[in-house]
Amino acid sequence: MNSGNKPYPIVLDKVWFHARTKPLIKDLSTTIAAEDGLTVILGPNGAGKSLLLRLCHGILPAHEGQVTWGGADDPGLKEHRQAMVFQRPVHLRRSAAGNIDFALKLHGMPKAKRVMRIEAALELTGLSRYQATPARLLSFGEQQRLALARAWALDPDLLLLDEPTANLDPAAQRLIEEVLLKMIADGTRVLMSSHDLNQARRLANHVIFIYRGRIKEQSAAGKFFDEPENDLAQAFMRGELLWWRRKAVFAPDPEKENDTF
Repeated sequence: MNSGNKPYPIVLDKVWFHARTKPLIKDLSTTIAAEDGLTVILGPNGAGKSLLLRLCHGILPAHEGQVTWGGADDPGLKEHRQAMVFQRPVHLRRSAAGNIDFALKLHGMPKAKRVMRIEAALELTGLSRYQATPARLLSFGEQQRLALARAWALDPDLLLLDEPTANLDPAAQRLIEEVLLKMIADGTRVLMSSHDLNQARRLANHVIFIYRGRIKEQSAAGKFFDEPENDLAQAFMRGELLWWRRKAVFAPDPEKENDTF
């Protein structure tokens, strides 16, 4: 497949996203650069992690502001090789192999090449023996690996993952992480949301910390985990339930941004 333009850096410029009249992403400006490896979007539940991922992927439009990919305003992303795996993957009423084949066919890959690519994707994710099994009969962890296999088969430059190991047991989580590390080693850039600090420590090269629709800190993983600068990030690292914290607890500078809305 022709790689076309790279989908990064991803630049968000004064982006707002609303649910009716309530702002969920608030005047957010950042650049997610093209460094190798994996960037984790961290934050408590409800912070805006999934929304930020969807804005970065282009499947949600910003209500205000602009999102650009690779230096170009291309909402269709037609020339960009990127794939997204959701927290609860959606599969067709087909076999595991059939689900991957359908995605590859949509992208115009010849049948002979599709067969080889499907075999490689199933082998990478440890699903070779399930190639003829209906996808919906697989366990949740196996379905998540199938979603990764389908994404990998498309040979994306950028892979976006929304809490890919949520609700999985440790063994299934380890298998998912091993697949991700293989994909990264092959050159795929990964942007992933998570609230799991231990997983982030294991995998992340870079961290974006988001709280109530605003990015509070963005840095290399080592720096973030050793010395987070933001008070909310520090509290999150201590395991505090930030969503229930009131603004007064942190006694912010009144000249700084207001996080109460």
